[in-house]
Amino acid sequence: MERRYRVGEVARLLGVSPTTVRRWILSGRIRAERTPGGHYRIPESEVRRLLGRPGNRAAIYARVSSSDRKEDLERQVQYLREYCAARGYVVVETITDIASGLNEERRGLNRLFKLVNKGLIDVVVIAYRDRLTRFGFNYLESYFTSHGVRIEAIFEEEPRGLQQELVEDLLAVVSSLAGRLYGMRSSKRKRVMRAVEQALRDC
Repeated sequence: MERRYRVGEVARLLGVSPTTVRRWILSGRIRAERTPGGHYRIPESEVRRLLGRPGNRAAIYARVSSSDRKEDLERQVQYLREYCAARGYVVVETITDIASGLNEERRGLNRLFKLVNKGLIDVVVIAYRDRLTRFGFNYLESYFTSHGVRIEAIFEEEPRGLQQELVEDLLAVVSSLAGRLYGMRSSKRKRVMRAVEQALRDC
């Protein structure tokens, strides 16, 4: 008779939480049976299927720069989920950040690093390369690759709304540098900022 695994056992084998396994069962991603007592049991053949597909554990990462772009954040997540489903990826975790791409202390990004370091995922799926970082993407990709994790960006060019984000990030960098040179309240800093803003509008 085929062995039946408990939810907790399958969670340990897959490197995810029991809550994630239950969510996958309810969504139909994992075939399971229910006992008279209401507990889930996963057949051994199903466990073998999940473990026998190396490279399919995915983390979705989506980011926007500010809270007024939450609708875009939701669209990113939806696109990424559809992409993963089409390729048969098991989504281990969906991670989101509302922060600048220049911010290296993002909570979601730090969570992503933990998944990579612990070997819990095989692929990071993002909408655009700059969702992970504005600068230094190749270094980040090299680090992930050294841990056996690949990055897949599903779109090439950013829409115009995200291009505006880049302008905002550049202004934040200039503001910070000018503040260090002249002081955040100085008239020189304000002149520098006005000049940069005008140059960006003229581009």
